[in-house]
Amino acid sequence: MLLTELEQFIQEDVGADDTSCSIVPDTWVHARIITKEGGVLAGLEEARQIIEYFSLECESGFDDGDSIHPGDVVADVWGLAPDVLRSERLSLNFLCRMSGIATMTARCVADAGGVRVACTRKTTPGFRTFEKKAVRLGGGDTHRFNLSDAVMIKDNHIAIMGIENAIQTAQAEASFTKKIEVEVSNGDEMLSAALEGADIIMFDNMHPDEIRQCIQALDDAKLHNNIILEASGGINPDNIKEYAVTGVDVISMGSLIHSSRWLDMGMDIV
Repeated sequence: MLLTELEQFIQEDVGADDTSCSIVPDTWVHARIITKEGGVLAGLEEARQIIEYFSLECESGFDDGDSIHPGDVVADVWGLAPDVLRSERLSLNFLCRMSGIATMTARCVADAGGVRVACTRKTTPGFRTFEKKAVRLGGGDTHRFNLSDAVMIKDNHIAIMGIENAIQTAQAEASFTKKIEVEVSNGDEMLSAALEGADIIMFDNMHPDEIRQCIQALDDAKLHNNIILEASGGINPDNIKEYAVTGVDVISMGSLIHSSRWLDMGMDIV
């Protein structure tokens, strides 16, 4: 992360009057970060950067993206006791949050059976870069990082402009390097988007059976061509397998980020 980002995170966590750590003597200590749960490790790079900012030594036998198991020592930390304590919560927050996302993503990727699994822009303000990085470490796709990465024509665009007008305007104004994705809620919208030359069609909040019927209609109309088909909305780890067999190329899930559970880790003085 950028130094300015790091220092903002530290300022938020430590504050201007840290009595809880300043009362601790400047004793040299050895601490270990230990995971209490298994999963996919993420956030180690950021945790190391936080720890080293406090002039502490940090060593690990793991890399981000590795599998970890209960009892594994994720990292060893050496340095002055007050600085170890100051680095503890912030480094664990990154590790636990990002590892939780990576772990849930890996589970969904395994259940999707080869269909690409992506996250969305439903992220924590100020933390999107790290949440999407965790998705990637879990084997998922980061999708758009921001509105400028692609043209996404959603239901509100269609309500304002109409689907044909929205696509035609996007084609006229967007760079040739940008894909145009259209969110559809029924077969008629899908066929309109395909006829107008959409690069990606997203089936939004549609049941797997509806998606299968739409894809069959697209094939019957000989409009499938090179269009990327995406399913999104209401998809979670419990039903992802149902969507993975519909014929879509991508499954996007806001739940990868907003519903993932933190992986339990702790830092203990040895």
